[in-house]
Amino acid sequence: MADDSIFDDDKINEECGIFGIFNHPDAAFMTYLGLYALQHRGQESTGIVSSNGKNLYRHTGKGLVREVFSGKNVLEPLVGNNAIGHNRYAKSTNPQNMQPLLINYKAGQLAAALNGNLTNGNKLRKEMENDGSIFTTTTNTEVIMHLVARSKAPTIAEMIRDALTQIEGAFSLVFLDKNEIIAARDPHGVRPLSIGKIEGLDCGDCYVVASETCAFDLIGAKFVREVRPGEVVKITENGIERLWILPKAEKLKIHAHCIFEHIYFSRPDSDIFGESVDAVRRAFGQVLATEHGVPKNADLVMGVPDSAIIAAMGYAEQANLPYTMGLVRNHYIGRTFILPEQGKRDFGVKIKFNPVVSQLKGKVIVVVDDSIVRGTTMKQIMKLIRAAGPKEIHLRISSPPVFFPCFYGVNMQEKDKFIANNKTIEEIRGYLGVDSLKFLSIEGMLSALQEEKRPHYCRACFNGEYPISVVDCVDGQAIGRV
Repeated sequence: MADDSIFDDDKINEECGIFGIFNHPDAAFMTYLGLYALQHRGQESTGIVSSNGKNLYRHTGKGLVREVFSGKNVLEPLVGNNAIGHNRYAKSTNPQNMQPLLINYKAGQLAAALNGNLTNGNKLRKEMENDGSIFTTTTNTEVIMHLVARSKAPTIAEMIRDALTQIEGAFSLVFLDKNEIIAARDPHGVRPLSIGKIEGLDCGDCYVVASETCAFDLIGAKFVREVRPGEVVKITENGIERLWILPKAEKLKIHAHCIFEHIYFSRPDSDIFGESVDAVRRAFGQVLATEHGVPKNADLVMGVPDSAIIAAMGYAEQANLPYTMGLVRNHYIGRTFILPEQGKRDFGVKIKFNPVVSQLKGKVIVVVDDSIVRGTTMKQIMKLIRAAGPKEIHLRISSPPVFFPCFYGVNMQEKDKFIANNKTIEEIRGYLGVDSLKFLSIEGMLSALQEEKRPHYCRACFNGEYPISVVDCVDGQAIGRV
């Protein structure tokens, strides 16, 4: 999973996590807990907007959830029974980019939080700027809010529909006005969004929406269902009402769920796209062991904490080898830890990880990690493990090599920096200093999923086949098949 370290340049980092709750007497506090459960999806900033039926109230800040909402009275001004929240990953120095965004416009107040990226966002922004619109952020969320505000439709829900029919890309959204929450998901269903329910409250049923189901567990909500691809739902005192299926969604037979939600982004205790993350991740490891066989005389299997641990366990099960905690991770580095120089990355890795020498010395070990993007941090991790004295290190990656950038809400858009585009697998092996290196194949990865769901996953970062056009994102640059 994405974490709060500054040393994760080998990882593909998710942009955001979103949460919303309707009809709870402690809505702001429940949103705080929900965001806490979704912290892995974004560590740059966080925020909550609440509604008491008359006004909307907002608090945002740079940092982790526990940092931004640590003050004794921080949550008290966020009154009301309804609220939405947002965790942001994308690194930005503009404090205006913190979400949820809150606007005042002709229909009153409206807040919104986005997980994803609009592939036509820059195009829409330029068109609106040419028409005189003024933007204060660099977010796609503000683009959507401008589209809502410009609509001539008679109701807020219909204004939101007008906006959503003009945008393209990957998006899961929650809107909050004074009396309702509206949630929406893009027609391809790239990013996850689920609905939960809390029963038994004195004020009646409470409904929740969140990027991951793990947020429901913390607050005692029961999973109801996913927001379906292209679906727009409204949550009011009358419950959940489907407003529309966006026109494009009605024509699509194949969706494009992000496979990296299972590989890396999501918590293993979540259910994503109708499948258990734990089960899928474990199956990745099992298939990985089957595809390439087990290194001769291997003694044990270890995973790189935290996101590769489940895949490593699956590998160990399939290989009939013991699993051990070969690396201990320090979870308390904090966002503000600064290295004196970028060149001291190896020191940063030592602060984050420490090998268990007694488990590794003299052993033939299989190290499982979930992905390699640039390879620089991975090299330092392998160097750290090598210093513990293993006889051999065999590195196994529970996803295919990454060749192509993502434009659907993930911060990997520099193709020339991906190690797989610059080195062969044998060259990567030598660069990392390991005795062997194997990746899970695309076919093997898909075989770990439920058969009927396999066609519905996006694999663009592996094969360059983009299900949603990215031409507007790259100015026509030939980066894959669109």
